[in-house]
Amino acid sequence: MAKVGSFGKVLVFSTNDKKILTFNNFSQKVSARWTNHERIGKKPKSEFLGPDLREVSFEIELNAMLGVKPRKQLEKLEKAIENGTVANLVIGGKKVGKNKWKIVSLSEKWNYVMSKGEVVQAIGQITMEEYV
Repeated sequence: MAKVGSFGKVLVFSTNDKKILTFNNFSQKVSARWTNHERIGKKPKSEFLGPDLREVSFEIELNAMLGVKPRKQLEKLEKAIENGTVANLVIGGKKVGKNKWKIVSLSEKWNYVMSKGEVVQAIGQITMEEYV
């Protein structure tokens, strides 16, 4: 099994003969906090307050044809969000950022649903924020 990365035990990205679960469109936002102080007759004075929390977002395809149980994985992610789970986000054996992460949102798109409500293919859009 080739492990691509993970978010704790909640989400393990891997590829092998029986299962493929990876991500697409990974993006990271690194920003700073600034404030401006008004001054009479002059331009405002900028003050650096410090770094802001990092954000990442990515898409996952959950496909039964690729050995993933979409509904089960979505329920696992939903539970992690509702329980406030925090964990390291690891890609390619390296931690993303210096701190742990929390999932702040999950948007689900169920593309194919079979009889009895079995989800065959779904897309999850995940947004995470650094946990300090």
